[in-house]
Amino acid sequence: MQDIKQEIGQLKKEKDAIILAHYYVPKEVQDVADYIGDSYYLSKIATQVKEKVILFCGVYFMGESAKILNPDKIILMPDLKADCPMAHMVKISDIEKIRKKYDDIAVVCYINSTAEIKAHSDVCVTSSNAFKVIKLLPNKYIYFVPDENLGRYISYLIPKKTFIFADGYCPVHADIHDEDVIRKKQEYPNAKVAAHPECKKEVLDFADYIGSTTGIINYIEKTDAADFIVCTETGVFHEIMKRTKGKNLHCVTEEQICPDMKMNTLEKVLNALESLETEVKLDENLTKNALLPLDRMLQLTEEK
Repeated sequence: MQDIKQEIGQLKKEKDAIILAHYYVPKEVQDVADYIGDSYYLSKIATQVKEKVILFCGVYFMGESAKILNPDKIILMPDLKADCPMAHMVKISDIEKIRKKYDDIAVVCYINSTAEIKAHSDVCVTSSNAFKVIKLLPNKYIYFVPDENLGRYISYLIPKKTFIFADGYCPVHADIHDEDVIRKKQEYPNAKVAAHPECKKEVLDFADYIGSTTGIINYIEKTDAADFIVCTETGVFHEIMKRTKGKNLHCVTEEQICPDMKMNTLEKVLNALESLETEVKLDENLTKNALLPLDRMLQLTEEK
């Protein structure tokens, strides 16, 4: 494994490349990344790096977002087939129907969506900035796509706005159930529960902390407790264990694994850098239209 890591390091220099990785990819891939983070952090970093090649270790909508933000750079992925089922759970026709029905509406698009959906939205959000961005919008009505669970969670925090939801969901988070959390709490009664807002409300009701992957990692690092029941993809465990000592991390179920994120491997990272063939390519007009909601997200998130 050390040999392949050295080869990857050498190829990065030769190809003027940088590696970004999401917390959900395998730990050995995280270990060769220059930047590791959640969707918002990586989107922001993608606009700041100087290298001409960005290798994005994640799922396809992330590679698309990096390309939209950097149309003149080469955006690679270890595996172009690594996808996000949620990203396809809303249609352009759904957005058009809602726009006709409501005048004062903002189409708020979770970053876990296709470039086509972004291009038909008013602003993009991530789980870490959705509350701030939506609260700053002047619109009374919010059509939140595609993740219903995250949308409903934000709607409870901003009751003055009226939310309309799509029926999308993350299969990994939606498969975490309250009865499983209850069983884990019985097993570890002193454990704190940290949950991603893509989980269902009945799971979030048991949470001591609700937040993005970065938020969950920071919460566990800073909280004075020994045991944590973690309601998100288990890829976050690697970063938590690097930052902490004496923390016991418990899954709710054995199924908290995203198969698409795990399609990112060291071998595929190496092959992508060698061949430069796994490039994300988007239509120029689509890129321009999809850039607007991403730019607006970055702008609103930075507002004080």
